[in-house]
Amino acid sequence: MASIFTKIIQGEIPSYKIAENDDYFAFLDINPLAKGHTLVIPKKETDYIFDVEDKELGGLMVFAKKVGLAIEKVVECKRIGVTVIGLEVPHAHIHLIPLNSLYDMDFKQPKLSFTNEEYIDLAERIKHAYSLL
Repeated sequence: MASIFTKIIQGEIPSYKIAENDDYFAFLDINPLAKGHTLVIPKKETDYIFDVEDKELGGLMVFAKKVGLAIEKVVECKRIGVTVIGLEVPHAHIHLIPLNSLYDMDFKQPKLSFTNEEYIDLAERIKHAYSLL
C-alpha cells in the first residue's frame, strides 16, 4: 500500500510543494514546529532511511541542502536543523526546521497553524528562492 508521501508525490493528496526533481520531492509540513518546516523525501518509497541506497541517500542530502538554503533566504532563522525520525510515516524523510534555539526541534512542542493562503505564499517564496540557487 502506498504511503501518504507517495500519494502526495503522485498528486492524490495536495501539498505545498517547494521543489521537485526526478528523484526527490520537498513540501511544507502541515503540522510544523516552525514557519518553513519542510519535509524532503525520495520519490522511491523506502520505509527506513538506512535502507535507502547509498547513491540515492547522498542525492537526497544534496537536494535537502539546496532546499534548506532556500528556506534560509525566506524564513528568518539562525540556521536550518535537520532531523530524521522515521516512525510516523513508513517512507524515508528528512525534516528541515528553521532554528533560532536548540529547543525549536522539540517535537513535543505544540504545532503551529497557518491559513491556506499563508502556506501557499510561503511555499511560493521558498520555491522562488530555490529556483535562484
